[in-house]
Amino acid sequence: MTPHALNLDKPTAQPWLDPAEYWGALSAATAGLDTPFGAVSVPALAHNAHDMLARANGTTIRVASKSVRVRGVIDAVLALPGYHGVLAYTLPEALWLAETIDDVVVGYPSVDRAALTALGSSAKLANRVTLMIDSVDQLDFIDSVVGAKRETLRVAIELNASWRSKMLGYLGVYRSPVQGVDDALALGRAIVARPGFRLVGMMAYEAQIAGVVNRPPGRPVFGRVIDYMQRSSTDELRERRGAVVSALRGLTELEFVNGGGTGSLERTAADPSVTEIAAGSGLFGPHLFDGYSHFQPAPAAAFALSVVRKPTPDMATLLGGGWVASGPPAPDRMPQLAWPAGLEYVGREGAGEVQSPLTGAAAARLRVGDRVWLRHTKAGELSEHLDEFALVEGDRIVDQLPTYRGEGKAFL
Repeated sequence: MTPHALNLDKPTAQPWLDPAEYWGALSAATAGLDTPFGAVSVPALAHNAHDMLARANGTTIRVASKSVRVRGVIDAVLALPGYHGVLAYTLPEALWLAETIDDVVVGYPSVDRAALTALGSSAKLANRVTLMIDSVDQLDFIDSVVGAKRETLRVAIELNASWRSKMLGYLGVYRSPVQGVDDALALGRAIVARPGFRLVGMMAYEAQIAGVVNRPPGRPVFGRVIDYMQRSSTDELRERRGAVVSALRGLTELEFVNGGGTGSLERTAADPSVTEIAAGSGLFGPHLFDGYSHFQPAPAAAFALSVVRKPTPDMATLLGGGWVASGPPAPDRMPQLAWPAGLEYVGREGAGEVQSPLTGAAAARLRVGDRVWLRHTKAGELSEHLDEFALVEGDRIVDQLPTYRGEGKAFL
């Protein structure tokens, strides 16, 4: 399948609403594949892509590539009206994507000397790639690597979008030191005055809104606390981000103001200072996103492992399974046992590097050679374990798409 040949027309049916039908069709389609393998349901992927557009309510979505890491999927999504550009997670990845994509923003500062040198020596790349900046130190580093005789580099300022609550403390992730108007103006003036750089945008990623579920399983009271936090943080950030954007527009014309994520599409789209939203996890629909009240992505991407032993008649052991997600160590970082229903990890072993013993009602029915479907906690990290995904429509494989790893790329 060539890029853009992946058909992401909005589907008319939603088979994933019937787990037995959905996982049964995936199992039938992939019966000839040896485990471990990954599969992407094309109708589920298409549903998620269109649902994200509806939630963004007309605000452009920039594809967050770290949450996909499959170039063919990125290309197909970008072919849909309403999506434009990529938010990459490393500069080497951005340079690779910019071979064919004309608008790539790097979401994190870079100190990769080889990549910075390549960027500064290519007019094409310098015109297509935007670096993320949050301090003058980063400008100094770039100048020390590429020197003054190079292409003018596009840069964007990252605003720290975390919320400092008097009652709850610091909520969000520790990213940029740029907190408000004064910080942003000081950095913006330094960029505008500095030869070899051009300020073209701003980003503010509200992780405490976009990446924290508000309906955590079994914790209804905590969910209400999250609701309060996210409403309050949204209100605070809208005022602060708007003031910063207004101040920066007094310095220079900004091409874009980026914010949000899959979990905050509606809230971020309602901020008049935002011109685009970065999102990608909602395309694959990993199980981390099952706990939101305002949207429910289809489980578009999953992987399968095989039963290789029966320690007891009531147990079944998978070969491998320890594809644990990044973040604070906790049970919710382990892959979700998606199908068959009624499986559980053994508490003292969990999802293991070489084996994952399972218990539960369904374990007794599993035999050596049977497959179990699992969903990764996060979206793009699954691609780091697989060379390709089987694209499934109904009960057949329509194509295979390589992951970054399958194309020989490991960016981080």
